[in-house]
Amino acid sequence: MFDAVDPFIGTQTADLAPATGVAATWWWPKPPVGNTHPGATHPFGMVSACAYSGGYPTGYGHYERSTEGVPRSIRDGHGASGFTHFQQSGTGAIRKYYNYLRVTPTMAPLDDLGELEQITAEDAAPGWYAATLANGIRAELTVGPKSAVHRYTFPAHRNARVVVDCSHGGLTIEHGETVPLRAALDSLGPGVANGEIVMEGVPVAFHVECTSPDWRQMLWYDHRLMQGGTRLEFDSIRPTTLRPFGLMWTGPIEAGGTVELRIGFSLRGVDQAAANLTHDLAHPDLAHADLSRSGFVDRRAATSSSWAEHLDTIRVETPSPERRTIFATALYHALIKPSFAPDESPFWPTPGPFVFDICTMWDIYRTQLPLLTALFPDRAVELATALIHIAEEEGNLPIGYRMAKGTDRFFRQGSALAHTFLADLCALGIGGIDWDWALSHMAADLRRQFGEDFLEHGVAHPISHTLDLAAGHRCTAIVARCVGDDEMADRLSALATRWVNAFDPETGLVVDSTFYEGGRWNYSFRLMHDMAERIELAGGEPAYLALLDRFFGFGQAPVKQMGIDPTTAEVAAGYALERFEGLNNEPDFEAPWAYHWVGRPDRTADIVHAAVMNQFSTTRGGLPGNDDSGALSSWYVWASLGICPVAGQQIFLVNAPSFAHARLRLGSATLTIETDGFVEPEADAPAQYVQRATWNGDPLDDSWLRAAELHGGGRLHLYLGPTPGNWATTTRPPSASPIPRPTTVHPTEKEPTS
Repeated sequence: MFDAVDPFIGTQTADLAPATGVAATWWWPKPPVGNTHPGATHPFGMVSACAYSGGYPTGYGHYERSTEGVPRSIRDGHGASGFTHFQQSGTGAIRKYYNYLRVTPTMAPLDDLGELEQITAEDAAPGWYAATLANGIRAELTVGPKSAVHRYTFPAHRNARVVVDCSHGGLTIEHGETVPLRAALDSLGPGVANGEIVMEGVPVAFHVECTSPDWRQMLWYDHRLMQGGTRLEFDSIRPTTLRPFGLMWTGPIEAGGTVELRIGFSLRGVDQAAANLTHDLAHPDLAHADLSRSGFVDRRAATSSSWAEHLDTIRVETPSPERRTIFATALYHALIKPSFAPDESPFWPTPGPFVFDICTMWDIYRTQLPLLTALFPDRAVELATALIHIAEEEGNLPIGYRMAKGTDRFFRQGSALAHTFLADLCALGIGGIDWDWALSHMAADLRRQFGEDFLEHGVAHPISHTLDLAAGHRCTAIVARCVGDDEMADRLSALATRWVNAFDPETGLVVDSTFYEGGRWNYSFRLMHDMAERIELAGGEPAYLALLDRFFGFGQAPVKQMGIDPTTAEVAAGYALERFEGLNNEPDFEAPWAYHWVGRPDRTADIVHAAVMNQFSTTRGGLPGNDDSGALSSWYVWASLGICPVAGQQIFLVNAPSFAHARLRLGSATLTIETDGFVEPEADAPAQYVQRATWNGDPLDDSWLRAAELHGGGRLHLYLGPTPGNWATTTRPPSASPIPRPTTVHPTEKEPTS
């Protein structure tokens, strides 16, 4: 899979073939851009490095901030003013944008720092990024878990320079700059320096080494060199007083000469930053001994090896290089975040797990965290422990958590979402977590923010929080039952039934409310923990099926997507369609699988096939919306494999895959997905449908598997055909209430849609 990854996918606005079939009826409310970057990353690493243009939202590219419609370009051409560290992956308007420590290779005066240099060529692979600048400098970047190594190849020049701007942070868009609060830099000796800059309450420390000891090394402030100075210190910096400052190495170089810059990072001081660099380079004596040896080559090889190992957890069989690239890149994007930084918490002194860039739980809890749990259970335990530490230290289980103070920044998006992740881990019996400790924080978190309204009034608005909190109570009850607290489990289970207060029996939809990035239809087809009762509230299976068909646009006319700067009327008209958002946004990610509870897995197959084949491509505009820390890419991974995790419910729904054969390495177990009758899919061809299935050789008449079964490994064999059959039409996935006798509608009958 490693060689098939294209890190440039998702870096530009959607460049997809015109949608066909039902996919043409879906409406996109958010900017149709993946917001990914092609920079060097490490699997779940703390550090990334990429060319910096100041564009929204990762610092790479040329877009202005946008929350609706196609984003506007802020400049012509593709350029960079240097290369920065710490980027988000796929997120949108998070308000702060990292991009700390800008490194600029140049032959221009210091006064020109910050000017864009045209990029004439670039390339990337997992763990490596390269760009050729118009001034003839070739830049290559690689990273370790807590370090970055830059290699610059210069044309001949008598005064080449590598400039580090330590004051830099954020974007060049309006309100995009991040201003440091305090800073201290020290020139330690030839080729060696360190510093610490406080950004958003976080002390970002670095230890840097340059492989050109014959070059002059200087500190600079406000574009002026500090000849002979060895320390810069700022006790209080304000936006009105900020002047750029940093380090510089300069000297003559021959054509083809290279300079390496090796940077170790830490959130716990410069000594730990130096130790992190030494560890990541795996050369114990590197710091002051052999600066001529190429740390870049060794570090790139190590990171490439790590990526190859991570990407090898899933193998798929396809004759199509394009589909292989889309899948491999989706898996790659799904394994970049969250950022694991063990022993690096800047907010409490004890060692142990620390994780940031959970951006956000609202995006990742349905798809990306189940993928993390399945492929890397040890990482899932580390993340869970880190989340509980955060709750203990800061008072809340985070909805989103960045490399900055504050766990409640994204509370408007959702409530109690970490509970689904924790409950799934607990139910799987994965060791390494103190569940009594976890339970105390899960229970306390249910009362935060909107939880008080839920407990006092039985409902919370925005109404989606009622659904979140009901699910959170059920998930916490699962953990309570596991630790033997039956009284708490019963009490929480009773509160979990309050999800019914969110629905209007007259319409079968959620009640009128305010909504976060969606409308009442987008939030009405969540996979509730009591789907049987949910369907009864809609008037029974035929009525619920009709609502689903209307929502997904069956029989409806194609829609027109928004362009640049859509008007308020255009946005309102789009929401008035009350339509599936087609993977452009997260609220209805799981809705295609709701058909399983009415015995229509064929409809799920239609929708998933339409999405997989119409909304992803190998171009730089190959994603239909924000990737959001791998949430969208994880959806693609699961959907194309033909299995869907139902977060917090410990089941996986089964459907037709889009690959003939797949193998997943699930920790120490192996899951194999095989097919008979598979036909390589095409965008304008109909979906394939499961005719029958076996699990480990035994007939599987249900359209679902228990999570414990799937995580234990096995062989899922799916027999496919070109028309819907009878498989799983008379059975229903589990619900928390007794399942009534189903009203069977044969899938080959074409019932009318509203």
